[in-house]
Amino acid sequence: MASKRILIVGGVAGGASCAARLRRMDEQAEIYIFERGPDVSFANCGLPYYVGGVIAKRQSLLVATPERFRDLFKIEVRTRCEVQRINRERKTIDVRQVITGKSTEYPYDTLVLSPGAAPIRPSLPGIGAPGIFTLRNLEDVDKIAAWISHRDARRAVVIGGGFIGLEMVENLAHREMEVTLLERLDQVMPQVDPEIASAVHDELRQQEVTLHLSAAVTRFDLNADETINVVDEHGRMHLADVVILAMGVRPDVTLAEQAGLEIGPTGGIRVDEQMRTSDPDIFAVGDAVEVRDCVTGRPTLVSLAGPANRQGRIVADVICGRDARFRGAQGTGVVGVFGLTLAMTGANERTLNQAGIPYAKAYTHSLNHADYYPGSEQIALKLFYSTDDGRVLGAQAVGRAGVEKRIDVIAMAIQMGATVYDLEEAELCYAPQYGSAKDPVNIAGFVAANTLRGDVSTVYWSDWQQMRVNGDGQPLPLVIDVRPPAMVAEGAVPDTIKIPLGELRKRLDEIPRDREIWVHCGIGQSSYFASRLLKQHGFNVRNLSGGIASYKMEPKS
Repeated sequence: MASKRILIVGGVAGGASCAARLRRMDEQAEIYIFERGPDVSFANCGLPYYVGGVIAKRQSLLVATPERFRDLFKIEVRTRCEVQRINRERKTIDVRQVITGKSTEYPYDTLVLSPGAAPIRPSLPGIGAPGIFTLRNLEDVDKIAAWISHRDARRAVVIGGGFIGLEMVENLAHREMEVTLLERLDQVMPQVDPEIASAVHDELRQQEVTLHLSAAVTRFDLNADETINVVDEHGRMHLADVVILAMGVRPDVTLAEQAGLEIGPTGGIRVDEQMRTSDPDIFAVGDAVEVRDCVTGRPTLVSLAGPANRQGRIVADVICGRDARFRGAQGTGVVGVFGLTLAMTGANERTLNQAGIPYAKAYTHSLNHADYYPGSEQIALKLFYSTDDGRVLGAQAVGRAGVEKRIDVIAMAIQMGATVYDLEEAELCYAPQYGSAKDPVNIAGFVAANTLRGDVSTVYWSDWQQMRVNGDGQPLPLVIDVRPPAMVAEGAVPDTIKIPLGELRKRLDEIPRDREIWVHCGIGQSSYFASRLLKQHGFNVRNLSGGIASYKMEPKS
């Protein structure tokens, strides 16, 4: 039987994993990887940390070299070779050598596209000035590092507060640079909701990063000394020795479009569950493809290494005759911001609203391990679940320790179609230095399940803010703070009644029965006790989810 010739356009996560898996599945196949850059497989997620000096050796970023692919896997890698055209009728590709300009035609039996996504570089006045960089590959990181060193750069402006932007802010600060972060939205990390992102805002400011939100950039002015004034929409000028554009990425679909392959509504290459494009002999993987959001069922773009790796493996299996399928993506991700960790999985509130999915949410503020063991840290966790059956829809968490562990557990719960009742019963590791007998994941399940069972009626501080701003003349709910006096003295919500939980039974006569009662405490636990007490005494009572810890995170009107 004749061997297959499989050509792969692009390496890094998707293309490289596809090639290596193909060889493990088929020893006879002819496998070629074409990469327009000099490196076929590198740790692009590590690039900011090389800039910051956390990763000291450039060589550490090279996951696999062309020689390794050749010697271990018998895979031919052609670096600095740009694929310029796909000839679907002849089943060939035209490849130009970047250095010599020579073009060669290569035939294929199967073609795999893994071109990735390109950093967004908008057409703004002055954007071509020296000292303005994007970050996509090792060549980019070399240019940035050289510029900073040779210019002895002291001031940096980072534009965009997503994964790359935040990581670059941290690493430039590690180099003792003055860093300004400009974000056109009213929050960083749009993958999470505003109240969760607010913890990152606080951390950035505490680390002396100058943060400007709702500050879209309008132009760049190059000064005589080659410094740059970055001008935002409010006319403010931010002086920089180096500028990093981290404004997001756009699927690189140039080849696919030229070949007439179908492009989805999100702008990514449309593929089926087996990662096959509209041409049955062409597959596509990674940041360039549009996939199904496994929570909403809608098409989405997910620029993460994990899904790209899995897609590459699936394509290899399909090419080799296995019935492998990509189940979809749920956007599980994590970012470190100085000492803070922010992680997320599944849908956020905006996505659920846009998809019209009925949901409820629970806020919890649990310690990462037993409070009696030294060094415990609080994790703020926001959980989304279906009001129909309790199915877990998404989660976001932020804190200084143990955050990603809890989101990983919930990510698997989403993948398995688990409910909040399953979170209640999840059997997780416990020793005092690692967790608690009631893990933060369990506690989130308890809070959500208590609401679904009707044990407690839950409201949110956003409801309180909205009612105060947009009141229609109706009396506001009476909000009771059930914390001990010492905690109340440290800070209280305006216009609330203070009745400590221990005194509540004796002071029921002070509480009106003709008004709705909302109760809160520090994190939501004592107010849950108060809710149960008041409900059984005939009051119309609701619990403010997450207590004053959530109130402090809530964006104020």
